[in-house]
Amino acid sequence: MTRDITDFIRTIPDFPQKGVMFRDVTTLFGNPEGMKLAVAQIVDAFKDTEITAVAGLEARGFIIGGAVAERLGTGFVPLRKKGKLPGKTLSEDYTLEYGTATIEVHDDALKAGDKVLLIDDLIATGGTAAAGIKLVERLGATVVHAAFIIDLPDLGGAQVVRDLGVPVTALCAYDGD
Repeated sequence: MTRDITDFIRTIPDFPQKGVMFRDVTTLFGNPEGMKLAVAQIVDAFKDTEITAVAGLEARGFIIGGAVAERLGTGFVPLRKKGKLPGKTLSEDYTLEYGTATIEVHDDALKAGDKVLLIDDLIATGGTAAAGIKLVERLGATVVHAAFIIDLPDLGGAQVVRDLGVPVTALCAYDGD
């Protein structure tokens, strides 16, 4: 029996606040079949493209992004929370569903002309992904596509990314938040 990616994603009601249905990918990552399926689906979508780097958004984007980069034969660029990178960085502030934050990238992580696949576990309001796109562009590279395991279309984040000129792929979607 072939399993679907959603078979591996746990839903936790009322986390981090009442009324939110939290889509937990740690159960997907912790299952060899689920992890293999997620990586394979993303790699299959981009194996014949000219991607030169994969950029993953902290923290769950590191898990899936690193595996995808290895399979695509590219480097991996971590887009990290403020203060976590040791070298000279560029920063971008953004708004989350529940507050504000800053992500950073090393100022030499990408070069002009690099074609980047941006990856994270989930796209909600799009703030983190938009900040990641802006950081990549400030380095002279181009985000040619953004990939997510989960899209929450009711929150509009995928459209925010598309409005920045970046196509979006998601392995599954859940209505509501």
